Amino acid sequence: MVAFAAILVTMATPTPLSRLFTVLVTGVLAGLVVAAAALPANLLVGLTAKAALGSYAELPDVLRTPATPQRSYLYANDGKTLITTFYDVNRTDVTLAEIAPVMQQAIVAAEDRRFYDHSGVDLRGLARALVTNVTEGGTEQGGSTLTMQYVRNVLKTDQARTAEERAAATDQTVGRKLQEIRYANALEQRLGKDEILNRYLNIAYFGSGAYGIAAASERYFSTVPAELTLAEAALLAGLVQAPEAYSPIDGDADAGLARRAYVLDAMAATGAITADQAADAKAEELRLNPSEQANGCAATAGGRDGWGFFCDYLRRWWMEQPQFGETAAEREQALRRGGYTVVTSLDPEIQATAQERATSVYGYRNPRALPIAAVEPGTGRVLAMAVNRHYSLAANPDGQVNYPNTVNPLISGGGDVTGYQGGSTFKLFTMLAALESGRPLATGYDAPSRLPTRYPADGDSSCDGRWCPANANPAWMDGYRMMWDGFGRSVNTYFVWLAEQVGPDKVVEMAQRLGITFRAEADATFATERAADWGAFTLGVSATTPLDVANAYATVAAEGTYCAPLPVVSVTGPDGERLSVGDPSCREVLDADVARAATDAARCPVGQQSEFGQCNGGTATAVNRILEGRPAAGKTGSSDGAATESFVAYTPQVAVAGIAANPDDPNDSVGATVQSRVIDGVARIIATAVDGESEQTFTAPSRELVGTPRRPVERDPAADRRTSDGPLSDLRRWFQGRG
Repeated sequence: MVAFAAILVTMATPTPLSRLFTVLVTGVLAGLVVAAAALPANLLVGLTAKAALGSYAELPDVLRTPATPQRSYLYANDGKTLITTFYDVNRTDVTLAEIAPVMQQAIVAAEDRRFYDHSGVDLRGLARALVTNVTEGGTEQGGSTLTMQYVRNVLKTDQARTAEERAAATDQTVGRKLQEIRYANALEQRLGKDEILNRYLNIAYFGSGAYGIAAASERYFSTVPAELTLAEAALLAGLVQAPEAYSPIDGDADAGLARRAYVLDAMAATGAITADQAADAKAEELRLNPSEQANGCAATAGGRDGWGFFCDYLRRWWMEQPQFGETAAEREQALRRGGYTVVTSLDPEIQATAQERATSVYGYRNPRALPIAAVEPGTGRVLAMAVNRHYSLAANPDGQVNYPNTVNPLISGGGDVTGYQGGSTFKLFTMLAALESGRPLATGYDAPSRLPTRYPADGDSSCDGRWCPANANPAWMDGYRMMWDGFGRSVNTYFVWLAEQVGPDKVVEMAQRLGITFRAEADATFATERAADWGAFTLGVSATTPLDVANAYATVAAEGTYCAPLPVVSVTGPDGERLSVGDPSCREVLDADVARAATDAARCPVGQQSEFGQCNGGTATAVNRILEGRPAAGKTGSSDGAATESFVAYTPQVAVAGIAANPDDPNDSVGATVQSRVIDGVARIIATAVDGESEQTFTAPSRELVGTPRRPVERDPAADRRTSDGPLSDLRRWFQGRG
């Protein structure tokens, strides 16, 4: 009855006539309150419970098992280097043991001095608020306990409720206040005071966008709750009454200091601190050390805007995982409100080297780009994603689309980004298909300068109405070739011939098996409807991405085990439970012996020797010098007219691919001269990745897949010079179905 009458008077709008009446009522109520306060504590609790103030079983689930929105953290693979956070509400829960005792004492002194004495509803406090509100002519005090405030905060932020229901949690009505009292009393019947205090400190709003004591400590002082000083704790505790007004960042700093002094005096009054300690803390200058909490991929921590492309890839991956919700909206909400800790696969050192190399080839304001990806064989974990672009939503000058700022997935593809021609890096798929069909590495062919094929065509590169591809450097490429030197010297006519022997459809299927995705509509149509006639596919006319190519070659490095690209090491929920979603998803797609044979030939391009001494020239021989002879393999790629220049290389521990291109203009040829710089960059990224790691060797293939070379191979004195893989002919566009 006392509580109800107090609420009724508190909620009423004072008028001259009603104020006289309420003064009289106040006297009666105050007497009742004093009488109630004089009752033995146990009797008072019994009367309160008997008054049907509520039971724990009747509480909404959100009050019994709180699910407060929390931000999710993304870390690099060391588990320490913060990439960014995602949140709608800037909050992170901490345990009471992680909160400094002075902070606990300060909030109790500021908001509910009798917190440890009442059972969720403080009758004295309600009466005191009633008297104050009547005599002051307003609603300056509400008499709410910490428990009642906690109930209000939970209900107004519960996303399971409608917007109207959340708004009703703060309505100035008698019904709302009575419900709050019932719920508070029910909570206190089951939960201990420390649990309630902990929950309150984790949900209270402290202003400047900070919800909960962890976010507030970071926002105002760049520290953690356990390390708050007395003066800092008192300031934060004072904010919850009027966060925006008292905030020294967004509000009135003088008002915030005055409120801090009030809290310190209240702490002294409760005996939490001495009067001298309060005086010393009040004398301290305001020492703010505010920090902005990164939110999303465009606000990566530490100014590392290049990390945003990896972050964006992770976010796209997250949105495809059913473990985080049945719909895209649910998965987005899980990321922004679920309080996950995500240790990503990003390696800071490899990423730094990749970013350095990408930007050393082309600057941020160059329309041409060098997207680079690094993948770990055997797990699919993505170790780095770099490109000479700022991951930013900022506007570009002169209407430029993708430079210097963009959030488009230039490295992984997706959306409108279909990729760039991979050139001769696709010859790997022809070699694998041939090996799988039983053709050994020693499969020989006298490769001509130009090769008439069965595919109809016209134009400069046709021979009597048939597509007629050519070698870029006939003097160095023509002649009898096997897979070793055909791959090492990147002989177009040898691989077009080999693809005809195997069947272009088998080559296309092999590429898809290793993760090559056809994002361009014309490529997808050829792959599904005309793969058997896609003779130019072996020369890399299809659009691809550095991530796809790196992961395909990583499959060969892992001896035929394909692993879906994975941007995480672990995902842990707010309850500390680790989710299986972070585990690699791998399967065997190649016989290990086939993969080993392909690697044996792929050592030729990088200036190393096969296990059988059959390498006699390569297009990327500088790699062997940069890696100081560490076992490696790889392949260069040049598209028609040097529109793109590519290089992919791998060791047993890492695969790295880079493709120089103009993302906005495929007709802008990057030129053959850039390929040496792409090769150098990829090789140095690998060197960083394996630095300090034990040297691992490749396993030799069986004699069955080696075969018998028809003649011994003698090393060409000019074999180590860099040569272009050469043009694919103007008929590339015909084979792509693009006019």
